[in-house]
Amino acid sequence: MRSSLALPSRRLILSYVLDWVMILGIAAVGGGFNRVGPYHRPFSLMNLDISYPHTLKETIPVWLLLVVGMVVPGIIVLLVCLLFIPGPTANPRTPKTLIWRRKFWEANTGLMGLGLSLATAFLITEGMKNLFGKPRPDLISRCNPDLSRIQEFTVGGYGQPLSDRWVLVSYGICQETDMDRLDDGFRSFPSGHSSFSWAGLLYLTLFLCAKFAVAIPFLPPRPYSQEKAYTALEDEQRFTLPAYTKHDRPLSPHKSTDTSSTPSASDTSPPIIPVRNQAAAPPVWTLVIALIPFAAAIYISSSRFSDFRHFGFDIISGSLIGIVCAWFSFRWYHLPIRTGAGWSWGARTRDRAFGIGVGIAGYVGPEGWGSSRMRGDEEDGVGRNGVSGVNGVNGGVDGANGMAHSTSIIGPGLDGAADGSVQRDAVVDLPVGNGSRV
Repeated sequence: MRSSLALPSRRLILSYVLDWVMILGIAAVGGGFNRVGPYHRPFSLMNLDISYPHTLKETIPVWLLLVVGMVVPGIIVLLVCLLFIPGPTANPRTPKTLIWRRKFWEANTGLMGLGLSLATAFLITEGMKNLFGKPRPDLISRCNPDLSRIQEFTVGGYGQPLSDRWVLVSYGICQETDMDRLDDGFRSFPSGHSSFSWAGLLYLTLFLCAKFAVAIPFLPPRPYSQEKAYTALEDEQRFTLPAYTKHDRPLSPHKSTDTSSTPSASDTSPPIIPVRNQAAAPPVWTLVIALIPFAAAIYISSSRFSDFRHFGFDIISGSLIGIVCAWFSFRWYHLPIRTGAGWSWGARTRDRAFGIGVGIAGYVGPEGWGSSRMRGDEEDGVGRNGVSGVNGVNGGVDGANGMAHSTSIIGPGLDGAADGSVQRDAVVDLPVGNGSRV
């Protein structure tokens, strides 16, 4: 066996290069929408809702939005992957090549998720702006209408008996010569600052919560049981011990039981862990760190209201677009926060890199990552009866020739032998296909 780790196949690498090209393409289409003039919705010169002054100095200009919503989250993702991957579960004798491969993969998926979130939010927002053409709160100030030509540009309205100005007019009445400035006055819905900031900063919050296990404590499902040891008050003498066997468990304060009996040697009952000891709240400082991007997104969104750039409905709608894009993009590349141990999903396998057909269950198959000429390489990690996983886990269920709930960097699927057997290395003991170690 070779002690070095084989590189992924060119087909697999090209598939992820194509993914990056598609993400950039989505952003490019959104940029193209930004260059196209929007629909100019007729408006009333008597509408006070669009009569706010046009402020030249924005609280959060576009360049600062790009820095806060895209550059800073990208840098933080890279730093977290560089400094905190693979984590304390990694064997200290793990090859450096494998560690750096995991760092690179986590950084790649982290940045791809961020890019997908921002690109989709940008595309959706810019497209909707042009389609709706809703006037901004400062439209009339931008427009500088020629009041002497109201009749010429009247397009509708039933208020003429009351006033000649109580009508709807087209944008042709505007004397503003800068069409970019005037067109931007018809891009109120939805808020681009809100969608972009939430798409980037909420994604960063989710990413930090995953990597540092910031989640509300939860109880995994368990079969119904009337065993009182699950919910009873622990014995004071065993307060620091969360696990109890059937014959050595906490007693209910309302029931007296003889504890002098000795458990049978043949008793193989699983330990009973009280429900209150099965989870705990993370430190508050981790919550504060995760909420900083969340608070920044709120501030950026609110600035658009105080700058008279958007109505409240525009800001809420833009925020919802960013929130949905951030959540979707995070889950597209990352395991659930509470149960994923901070890892992202692994890579597709070689033959399924560009897509699959009808009747194929998923994008992870027995062929592994390597090229077809390297079917026996360490990184294929396929057991005889189970489909290989990636990023240290197999692709089955609960370790039955499949997923082993191990967060170790040296997990099956990365460095197991192609047939699921043990691969001996001069420095590191590698796991067998079912997650056990020799």
